[in-house]
Amino acid sequence: MVVRHDKRKRKYFGTRRWGVGNIKNARGKGGKGGKGNAGRGLGTGSKHKFTYITAYAPELIRKVGFVPWNMKVNKMREITLREIERRAVRSGNSEITLENFKVLGNGAINRKLTIKASKFSKSAQEKIKSAGGEAVKI
Repeated sequence: MVVRHDKRKRKYFGTRRWGVGNIKNARGKGGKGGKGNAGRGLGTGSKHKFTYITAYAPELIRKVGFVPWNMKVNKMREITLREIERRAVRSGNSEITLENFKVLGNGAINRKLTIKASKFSKSAQEKIKSAGGEAVKI
């Protein structure tokens, strides 16, 4: 039987692109990069913006592994006397309550403050008392 028309694929044998332009265009979804959790929140169809994520939205990065329910520990946050002094100046209150915080002795206090917190360092307690204030454990 006589072949009247060559199949179209004969035209593209030996070429890399097979008539699709850039080779990326022939990959299906492959040219779009990842659209998973690392790029979430940056618009649809966008590639990973890892430096953006780490700098401005680290909570979007997926956590790996697990912690058993009985091993979870509430980590205490730390705050310095310098920061407490700033908060007192801004708010104008003489009583500050800090739940789940440990007060550290960096900085100085010039006001008579009542500070309620979960823990205090020794130097922080001394500085608060020397300023006429009170350190109360919650």
